[in-house]
Amino acid sequence: MWQGTGRVSEIRLGSGGKTELYITCPANLVPRAGQFVMALAADSLDEVIRTPIFTAEQTGRGFWAAPLNPVKWSPGTVLDLARPMGHGFELPSGIERLGLAAVGDTLARLMPLVHQVAPTRAALTLFSDLAIPALPAMVEISPLAWLKESLDWPDMLVLDIPLERLPELRSLLGLHDRSWLPCPAQVLLTTFMPCAGMAGCGACAVAGRRGWKLVCEDGPVFDLRTIRW
Repeated sequence: MWQGTGRVSEIRLGSGGKTELYITCPANLVPRAGQFVMALAADSLDEVIRTPIFTAEQTGRGFWAAPLNPVKWSPGTVLDLARPMGHGFELPSGIERLGLAAVGDTLARLMPLVHQVAPTRAALTLFSDLAIPALPAMVEISPLAWLKESLDWPDMLVLDIPLERLPELRSLLGLHDRSWLPCPAQVLLTTFMPCAGMAGCGACAVAGRRGWKLVCEDGPVFDLRTIRW
C-alpha cells in the first residue's frame, strides 16, 4: 500500500487557531483538492490506525495539510504515505459563479478550490460561520444561514460536511423531502476511515441512490444526486 515517504517540515496556526502541518513529499503523493492520502508515522510503535490527510494548499515541494485532530506529529516526523486516494472535486470548465459551504469544523479542505478559481473571473461566495482566513478580495463571505436564500445564485455548489451531519442538510438548504437543488452540487463527506478501502470494513458507508457506497472508495467527494440525504 505504501508508495513513498514524506516529512513534516513546518507547523502553522490556521484559521480558528487550528494547527496545520506542511508535508514535504514527492509530487505524485500530493492529493488534489478533495482527495486524501493515508499516513502513518514511520518510526512510531503506537500508531496502528492510518490518518487520512487532505490538502489545504499545494506548493512546489509538498502541501499544507488540513487540520488533523488530534495533532500527533511534529516537525521532523517521517511519514509513510500511500498514493492519493478517492474522488476529488471536479469543477466544470467556464464556471462563472461558485458557492462553497463549510458545515464542519474547518474551511481548509475547500481552500484549494478558492486558489483554483481566484485567477479566473468567476464569482465565489463562501458560506460559513467559522473563523475566516486571509482570502483573495474576490471571495464574498456569507453566514451559513444565508445559504438557503442563495441557492439560485451559483452555477455549482460545493459542500464540506461530516457524514454524521448529513441528515441536517435538507434543513440547512431549506429543502423539502422531495425537492432538489436548482444547481449541480458536490459534497465532501468526512468520517472515520479505518481501513482506507483495504478491507471493505463498512465503517464509512453512506446510503446511495443505488445501494450503499463507501466514502473511502466511492468518495470522499460525491455528486449530491447519487447519495440519500
